[in-house]
Formats: sequence, structure tokens, C-alpha cells
Amino acid sequence: MKPYRFLFVALLSVVAVFFLAGCRSASEPQAVSTAERTFEFTYVAKVPALKKGREKLRLWIPVPQPDANQDIEEIVIESPVAYEFRRESEYGNQYAYFEASAEEVGTGFDISMTVRVRRRENKVDVATAQGGWLEKAWAAGSSAASSGWTASLNLARNLQADRKVPLEGVVAALAAQEVDRNAPALEKARQVYDYVVSTMRYDKSGEGWGEGDVLFACDTKRGNCTDFHSVFTGMLRASGVPARFEIGFPLPPDRSEMKIGGYHCWSSFYVEGLGWVPVDASEAWKHPEKRDYFFGAHDEHRVLFSLGRDIVLDPKQAGEPLNYFIYPYAEADGKEIEIETEFSFRDVGSLN
Repeated sequence: MKPYRFLFVALLSVVAVFFLAGCRSASEPQAVSTAERTFEFTYVAKVPALKKGREKLRLWIPVPQPDANQDIEEIVIESPVAYEFRRESEYGNQYAYFEASAEEVGTGFDISMTVRVRRRENKVDVATAQGGWLEKAWAAGSSAASSGWTASLNLARNLQADRKVPLEGVVAALAAQEVDRNAPALEKARQVYDYVVSTMRYDKSGEGWGEGDVLFACDTKRGNCTDFHSVFTGMLRASGVPARFEIGFPLPPDRSEMKIGGYHCWSSFYVEGLGWVPVDASEAWKHPEKRDYFFGAHDEHRVLFSLGRDIVLDPKQAGEPLNYFIYPYAEADGKEIEIETEFSFRDVGSLN
């Protein structure tokens, strides 16, 4: 099988950065820090050999894209199977879509994607920032932003329930108990954040964690980052404040290269005049000394791959909407196929 190799230099990310910078004035909120990190992230999907007689295999692999906090400077995909880039409509998440014939998957194959990323710290001065400059910039530059997360301002969707994050019952009662309904949105968010960090426990023992099931998390008061931020987004949405789920991979701040064991997720909430405010409740639990920092900040030691939950792909998958989209998703004969993965990174110099 002939390998397909694709090289993409994301000029849009550079354009977006200059566009956003040009929309600021001296009275508008500025980035608190210029901390950044440039690295290559390698994502390997190992497609297993399938039994004879199976129909074609369909495979979707998420692809990170530029936004205000990360530039995608280069993407290289090596694959023995042809593919194309697609985008789902609700959140604007991008992915590589592959179709492999029964002959092509008869012996199995690997797909490797290496992405060069320049990631900046995203820190909002929640005490003094005013004016909503970022949201105005995105609105004014919707055409320039069309190859990024085009649904990033979908406030209505980020006030609605997800399958595993219902907003009635326990979540509504908890929000009513812990949140002052008359408080400004920023204060409501801090009340929910403090509740989650103080009440939840980062604990991956046993079963049930990692699904972002808010009922499980509220009952057991434990889990991983997915569970922490399910409670955070659910309580905030039930309180009338848009909140969104974001997922990617963490990078250790004290290592320049290594394998990455798995994903990390975080959240943002929307405040008029501030835009999307970053939050990382599970990291705040792990690092109590940074509790105030992670209310209003995401450090540069991460890469964002996708937004939202209950993802419906294009072409549509035969299975149910994806709970979240960070690992490859594959189907053959309309049934899900397990795909092994490997992730790694190494720090590099910027292309620019």
C-alpha cells in the first residue's frame, strides 16, 4: 500500500493572531502573561487487522486547529490509506476521515500524525478585564476564523444539557443550594468552582470515573478531570451561565519530551464583557497553591483537540454520538472497532 503524506502549514493561525491583536486598544484587556511553548505532538493510531468478509472500515481522528491561544504551525499525516479533512457542524471540530477497504485492513496498519504547536498561556484578568474585545473580534472576523472552532460562540448550546450532564434533578438542586441566583455570572462561576474543588476528590480507583457522568460524580464526589468539569459545567448551565467542555492532552512542565499516557480536559465559561474565561478545576485540586490561578487561566502546558460533547461526525457514525472526541473512532459493518493509540511530544523551536 502506498503511503499518503500530507503537510499543512496553518497560515490561518498567524492571521488570526494578528487580527485579534489589531482589535485591542489600550483600554481593552490584555494577556496577563506571554508564556508560551512550542512543541511537536505525535498521535499514532494502530488499526487492527480485520477478519475477511468485513466491509470497509471508517475511521475519524481528531485534529487540533488554531485559536486565540494556540497556533498550529504544521501538520504531517503519514498513512497507507487515503483521507480527507472534515468538520462536524455543532462545534466546528476538525478531524481526518479515512475509509479503508477490506483488502487494506486485512493486515492492519498504523497512522501517524505529527502536529507542531505553539501554545500560549490563556489568562484572563477576571478582576479588571472589560469590553468583550475577543468576542467582538471573532464576530467581526468570522470569515477569517472559519477554519477554526466556528461554533465557539454557540452560547445557546452551552446552556443545554448533555446526555451525561442533565440539568434537572440533582444538578438543579445542587446549583440552587450552592449558587446565589442574584449574583453576577462571574461570581456564580466562582461559587461553583469553589464547590467543585472543595467537594470533589481526584480519584481514579474502581469503576465509573472518566465518563463525565454528572450523576456519578455528584453521588461519589470523585473522578478524573472529565468528572470534575461535568459537575462544573452542569451546575453553571443550571444557573444560567454558558459553560463549555474542552479536551486535549497535557504536557509535563518539567520534561522536554516523553510519551503521554492520556488526555486532559478543562472548561471555560462565558461572561459578558470578558468572553470565555478559562478554568481547570481538577488541576486546582491537585495543586491547591494554584487554586486562584486556575480560576481564569489555562497554562501553556497543554494542547486543545476538541470542544463539546455528544459529537455527531460527518459522515455520521452508525453508533451513538461520541461522549467526547479525543481518541480515534472507527467502525466496520456499523460496529465500533477498538483502536490502540500512542501519544508523545518533544519541545522544539518555533517555525516563525
